[in-house]
Amino acid sequence: MAVKYKDYYEVLGVPRNATDEEIRKAFRKLARQYHPDVAKDKKKAEEKFKEINEAYEVLGDPEKRRQYDELGSHWKSGAEFRPPPGWENMHATGGFPGGFRFEREFHFGGTGFSDFFEQLFGRHGHFRGFQTHWPEEEAQRGQDVEADIMVTLEEALKGSVRTITLERDGQQEVHKVKIPAGILPGQKLRVPGWGNFGTGGGAAGDLYLRVRLARHPDFEVQGKDLVYELELPPWDAVLGAEVKVPTLEGSVTIKIPPGTQNGRKLRVRGHGLGKENERGDLIVQIKIQVPEHVTERQRKLWEQLAALSR
Repeated sequence: MAVKYKDYYEVLGVPRNATDEEIRKAFRKLARQYHPDVAKDKKKAEEKFKEINEAYEVLGDPEKRRQYDELGSHWKSGAEFRPPPGWENMHATGGFPGGFRFEREFHFGGTGFSDFFEQLFGRHGHFRGFQTHWPEEEAQRGQDVEADIMVTLEEALKGSVRTITLERDGQQEVHKVKIPAGILPGQKLRVPGWGNFGTGGGAAGDLYLRVRLARHPDFEVQGKDLVYELELPPWDAVLGAEVKVPTLEGSVTIKIPPGTQNGRKLRVRGHGLGKENERGDLIVQIKIQVPEHVTERQRKLWEQLAALSR
């Protein structure tokens, strides 16, 4: 099936030879700008946030980026695109004795991933399911179908209801899917009856939506824990301080012990992901920021401090 080619470099505003760090910085800048929690036009920001996330999902992963780059740079964003032959081995070969196979093509909307992404990197978001059709047909349950769904950290923590569209056999259906509070990446949401239709009066299979967490501009996910990189001035590291750090539910104040070293991790219990009373932690990783520019007076003070420290 032809889809629209997406230029992920263009989405993030970086050249094709951008370094991993340049890609990371571009994503974080755009993600902060378009995060639905801070944007004024939430609907527009939500779509842009998903697009930025999808681009970083590919370009921020070395293997996915390598595969994407193999498509070449001759494609134009929005141009009709078909995956190269053999890109995805979704179809089994051969037949069944006494019967034949047929295909049904699925299309999902509202999962947070574009058609282009699903064609190249999804887990059967565009799924052609095979079933056996027998001349004297007995009741046979339809096959299950899998797809990915992008879930923000806020949705994973608090839960939400998403509108998902499914197109099969040319008919479009719209349903509500509940994302339970505390869900974790890799878990699956089961939607009964959304898979392949059954044959001979058999029940339809189910749809399983595999949870993929959207990247966040402030937090990295490690299991149930969230990691936040705190940029700390050297004087606070030496003297200690009380600073505010963000969480998914507002900010909290933490104490920086005197003599804190670069790379030290401070743990804030119960501010990670997961179900109530089973939540992970917020891990604050210290990154000491040395001033790039100092005034003449500041330089003299640093020199005095250096002399005293020798």
